[in-house]
Amino acid sequence: MKFTRQNLFVKKQVDLEKIANSKEGLEKNLSAFSLSMMGVGAIVGAGIFILPGILAAKYTGPGVMFSFLLAAVVCSMAALCYSEFSSTIPLAGSAYTYIYSVFGEFIAWILGWALISEYLFAVSSVAVSWSAYFQNILAGFGWKLPVFLSAAIGTSSVHGGIFNLPAFLIVLVIALLLTGGVSESTRVNNIMVMIKIGVILLFVVVGAFYIKPSNWHPFLPFGINGVISGSAVAFYAYIGFDAVSTASEEVKNPQRDMPIGIIASLLITTVLYTVLSTVLTGVVHYTRLNVDDPVAFALNLMHQNWVAGIVSVGAVIGMTTVLLVMSYGGTRLLFAISRDGLLPKSLHKLNAKTHVPVVNTWIFGLIAAVFAAIIPLDKIAELVNIGTLFAFAMVSIGVIFLRRDKVLGHVEKSFKVPFYPVLPIVSFLMCLYLMTRLRAFTWIAFIIWLVIGLIVYFSYSYHHSIARETQFKD
Repeated sequence: MKFTRQNLFVKKQVDLEKIANSKEGLEKNLSAFSLSMMGVGAIVGAGIFILPGILAAKYTGPGVMFSFLLAAVVCSMAALCYSEFSSTIPLAGSAYTYIYSVFGEFIAWILGWALISEYLFAVSSVAVSWSAYFQNILAGFGWKLPVFLSAAIGTSSVHGGIFNLPAFLIVLVIALLLTGGVSESTRVNNIMVMIKIGVILLFVVVGAFYIKPSNWHPFLPFGINGVISGSAVAFYAYIGFDAVSTASEEVKNPQRDMPIGIIASLLITTVLYTVLSTVLTGVVHYTRLNVDDPVAFALNLMHQNWVAGIVSVGAVIGMTTVLLVMSYGGTRLLFAISRDGLLPKSLHKLNAKTHVPVVNTWIFGLIAAVFAAIIPLDKIAELVNIGTLFAFAMVSIGVIFLRRDKVLGHVEKSFKVPFYPVLPIVSFLMCLYLMTRLRAFTWIAFIIWLVIGLIVYFSYSYHHSIARETQFKD
């Protein structure tokens, strides 16, 4: 088939009834509460124990909560746009599926390919952080791994590292858990999220008695520019709610539950980040917070070592929930792309008993595990934000086309973005602006990844597209 504008931008036809009755459809087990816990599990991980201190020391000073609030505002606008899409098109694939329906296949592939990198690198980076905390807990009992199995080559804090074994193994354990079924996975996630919230509240309550108001002066030593730059970094903390939207096909009542799950998880996590940041900078002067474990550092200064130990365990649990939800999101994205024919069929084949795409789960897990084992954290973490901001921008502007698209006119829409079309346009522009604040290295890596994606698309995906085969038969 010749490459023409018409068939290059073929749109996905939304047939919810066909998907619901198909054996290839995912089983509906999730509620609004499960979705909210998934969002909190993905958003509140290692970042809440590390990011507030680094942002305060390098970007904002004691006013670090403003960076989190600004990032949350941008995310909330994108979240409202996601909510309209997910309640209108409750199919797996999140932003990829939404964009396929309104902008066509080529744009959807670019976005989907970018999101694959986001999920892979997000899982890998969190696994590396999980490994560091886990090894610290082991060291507390006097147990140490051989140096060559404790970190990847090039890790600045570890000399002689070759392979990060704990990071490799935890990703595979998460993959094993996911193959057991979404109900079992969400039960484990819900328990760990409640423990994690309890640990954060414990720090806030204990730390509140050690706040010194003098530590909040000067409040914004780096000015407004520091707050804005900090928000571009803080944005990393909130990207997890994108993974919630990948679950829309497995939700019992997506028209009602998806908006609740997305917005509730964002509100809960914004409060947690803001309150913890306020207490942290009140306990320790911001100039001393440029450390790998600022929360534990603050507790040691307060001579609350028992709380520090609990926080370390809470950090490990918190990162485990992030690994679980982000791995889940990545596998559902691969499922959706494969079901559309753009990736091999084996990636959307479901297990008859658990209704889980087992092959795709293990492939995703193995790749993420290898990345975590052999690539240093500072190299992985750079690659997560830009793909997410790109997805948020496209979903935001896509809402305008969603409402105009006659093809989707028959689909029930129970949630609509308020202040339309101003809010989607502002969200789109804010996401683009935050993308410009990212470093050149991130853009170069992003472009290289997209070039690889284009090679895959034109050599395989274009020729196996189900939408094109259905609508443009020779």
